[in-house]
Amino acid sequence: MAHILFVLTGADHWTLADGTEHPTGYWAEEFTAPYEAFTGAGHTVTVATPNGVVPTVDRSSLAPEVNGGDDGAAAVAAILADASALRSPLSLDKVDLADYDAVFYPGGHGPMQDLAVDPVSGALLSDALASGKPLGVVCHAPAALLATADSGDSPFAGYRLTGFSNAEETQAGFADKAKWLLQDRLVALGADYREGDPWGPHIEVDRNLYTGQNPASAGPLAAEMLTAL
Repeated sequence: MAHILFVLTGADHWTLADGTEHPTGYWAEEFTAPYEAFTGAGHTVTVATPNGVVPTVDRSSLAPEVNGGDDGAAAVAAILADASALRSPLSLDKVDLADYDAVFYPGGHGPMQDLAVDPVSGALLSDALASGKPLGVVCHAPAALLATADSGDSPFAGYRLTGFSNAEETQAGFADKAKWLLQDRLVALGADYREGDPWGPHIEVDRNLYTGQNPASAGPLAAEMLTAL
């Protein structure tokens, strides 16, 4: 069975263009759907965060309206409560890629705050890409790819990928409040950015890079990665 590294944001807020700190963290479904898929298939998951901080869940992602109702919200909360790996994460700078068979980055607005400028995460992503191991990145987590640029060049340039779109950020009410938009930065990075309809499942697979556009893409993305494990 495979050992999969989940890299989560350590941020509990996202600083907007006016300096406001918007409470955030990781998006619940983007952890729970892949976690359930991988562990349900018999694989082991380890969590790592910058400095080993216990990750903060975005409280908005626990609401019934984004989880298909009260039962869905209760199910997500139960998975988070049972996932002991969330409460004892490794420090990202202590991670040895050789110990893992795949790497997965859940999103939420948190990565826009910390992973986008984290050189340790950037090095891990570059190494994971070069290793040929399955690398999954979903929703806002592709912001972490920005930290792979070295003098403007990123190993992810030219890769076909997706991530939270400008249209979705606009519909979510943050496009005019953010310092920058993820889609714009990924295009500037040199990625071959693709998008599907807002909020619908959309994934892209290019070599060993697996990306998903939004929360609804997290489960399908994990299912696609399972075929490579």
